[in-house]
Amino acid sequence: MNATDLQAGVNPTIVLVHGAFADASSWNGVIERLQQRGYTVIAVANPLRGLAADTAYTVSLLNQIDGPVLLVGHSYAGAITTNAANSAPNVVGLVYVAAFATDDGENLNDVESGSKDSILGTALVQYHYPAGPDGETSVELAVNPALFREAFAADLPEETTALMAATQRPTAAAAFSEASGPPAWKKLPSWTVVATGDTAAGADIIRSQAQRAGASITEVEGSHVIMISQPQAVTDVILTAATATADTRR
Repeated sequence: MNATDLQAGVNPTIVLVHGAFADASSWNGVIERLQQRGYTVIAVANPLRGLAADTAYTVSLLNQIDGPVLLVGHSYAGAITTNAANSAPNVVGLVYVAAFATDDGENLNDVESGSKDSILGTALVQYHYPAGPDGETSVELAVNPALFREAFAADLPEETTALMAATQRPTAAAAFSEASGPPAWKKLPSWTVVATGDTAAGADIIRSQAQRAGASITEVEGSHVIMISQPQAVTDVILTAATATADTRR
């Protein structure tokens, strides 16, 4: 499919939601490739303040987009997309990129405790941020820079991961403790990229959740940040999903 093949109002806007300890620039390689194919792409500036707050922020954006949306989440943002799509009727499909396809009542702390592949829990450090007018604080988490490459991005050069560790965005602990709601994957088609070397979310957890959701699964050799290390492979899955969801609206 070339850019000239795209039809306004038929092909979905592709909305990319980054996960914890990251920002929207983590999608740059994917965005470039999707734009070259003529797609409209929006990368959400995920606040990382908690599942409820981040979901509400994403829903607000989705409801301001005209036409169908293919919603793509990485890592923690899989839980956001799972919830947000229920309140945004223009979402026509979900893509999970090394991302959690949570079910009703699950939280990521409990989900991660069952992983044999993830080492992220031992790599996290705690900070505090102001959370109220009277000096209240809440916990946020970051990845220990000394362990960032091993836990998060082992297939990227050390120079790159050093920059990623220094510029990472801490994430409110509520992102991992708040319960997910009814999952949109029960009513929408979904696709999952499983990064086989994922030691952050855990390849085993991502694979099992994708199977439970009935997602179309593509396994790609690489780390948790597979969209950075293997942007073409991730783009190919998104394009497959975009084509499939566009076809349902022709």
